[in-house]
Amino acid sequence: MYRLFTIFVLTVLLGAQTPPKKPRTLREVLLEQLHTTHDQEDWFVPVSIAVEGLTAEQAKWTDGHGDHSIGQIVTHMAFWNQRNLDKFEGNEPGKYDGNNDETFNSFDSKTWAETVKKLDTVMKNWERAVEKADDTKLAEAASQIAHIGTHNAYHLGQILYVRKLQGVWDPAKGVK
Repeated sequence: MYRLFTIFVLTVLLGAQTPPKKPRTLREVLLEQLHTTHDQEDWFVPVSIAVEGLTAEQAKWTDGHGDHSIGQIVTHMAFWNQRNLDKFEGNEPGKYDGNNDETFNSFDSKTWAETVKKLDTVMKNWERAVEKADDTKLAEAASQIAHIGTHNAYHLGQILYVRKLQGVWDPAKGVK
């Protein structure tokens, strides 16, 4: 009995009970960042949950102090995700005059459902592009893709804050 206990303790202390973790690849890290801002709960709520169940009226609501509505934020996110994806895929991005305010202001509450679908589609396209890209291309674009994840996370925080201000956020949907 003592011998089995000693073997068990040594095994635990020496870490032999589980094989060492395989180092994560750059692709895995970038996909994780994209998914956690899109459709997988992790440290924060992804956009799929953040906008779930919002009506067009709720999406266009503002606090009256010049802050953006959720619809404007989602429009902005879709714009920048698409523009950067176009560059990543070697396509010419759409017209942009350099006025970032315009990336928020094209929101129309009549097209709220389409706006949500557009962001979902571009996020799925990003995930597929990262899955298919070769290692060299991923290494060259890693900083850009990481910044996209950070940018998305920043705006997700804004979306949840606006929902809370409106009183239309269910805390049970938050990170547990």
